[in-house]
Amino acid sequence: MNRLAIITGFLGEVRNRYMLYRGSRTLAEKLDLASRVKGLDGLELCYPADFENPAELKELLQPYRFGISAINFRSRRTGKWWRGSFISEKASERQEVVSDLKRALDLAAELGCSRITTCPLNEGADTLFEVDYIQAYDYAAETFSVACAHNRDIRICIEYKKSDPMARCIFGTAGETASFCQLTGADNLGATLDTGHALYADERPAQSAALLARANRLFYVHLNDNDGRWDWDMLPGAFHLWEFVELFYTLRKLGYTNDWYAFDVFPKEIDTVDTFTAVMQLTRKLEEITDRIDVATMEQLLKERNSSKTIPYLYTLL
Repeated sequence: MNRLAIITGFLGEVRNRYMLYRGSRTLAEKLDLASRVKGLDGLELCYPADFENPAELKELLQPYRFGISAINFRSRRTGKWWRGSFISEKASERQEVVSDLKRALDLAAELGCSRITTCPLNEGADTLFEVDYIQAYDYAAETFSVACAHNRDIRICIEYKKSDPMARCIFGTAGETASFCQLTGADNLGATLDTGHALYADERPAQSAALLARANRLFYVHLNDNDGRWDWDMLPGAFHLWEFVELFYTLRKLGYTNDWYAFDVFPKEIDTVDTFTAVMQLTRKLEEITDRIDVATMEQLLKERNSSKTIPYLYTLL
């Protein structure tokens, strides 16, 4: 069974472009909140926010039994890297982000964490003829390759997303990300499959998982849901119950077990502890429904490809 983690960024300040729902919280306050979420196994720590004082972080973590699923490296920062960090035209900015990523890799090693995830949202463009795509992929290959070489024992995961804040990110789909990772030749460069981002990109998460796994690039999974029109970061299963069941079934076939699911769910005006307690309950419920699938029956149905049999069978699971 996969363990469950919360991305710490969702335990702090909650705001969107229109309003502030909740003010900032200290690292100690965020860890205390997490400790009150029933069913939680660990955290995905955020860099640099949680690492302003690494010694203090280690001290604050000691009273808890949190596992560390990953470190989330923020590759977009206020006041810099506005035109991308990994693909910046400025060599100094590319060197800066690589140096900072190396520091995050070192900190991950100190914590016994073998995974860095990053969502390079500023790597893209708003309009046509705004970016040289050929050069952008060359720069990205250069920067990620150097970072991956710093510690081959730690996996770097690109969390792809079609847009936001750029109108079109260069890592927008599972296929684009898998192709890019293979282009670099770095075995420890792969993808974070975020179910909300996959749905927003009009993907079926199970299919995306299969493709990434066959390319040996399925390194990590984030769970959340949306209506397919925007990345709303909602409770798992709020809109796509069967997509989650199909994903969990496929992940088991692929061997993504005894690993981690991490959640980026946006609490908004709802109590943070209540929100993430519901997240844990819903995820385990979706897994429970998946458990009811008779593997031999499903594999035969998959061979027959007859939805008049498959869909009714699925509804017998409820």
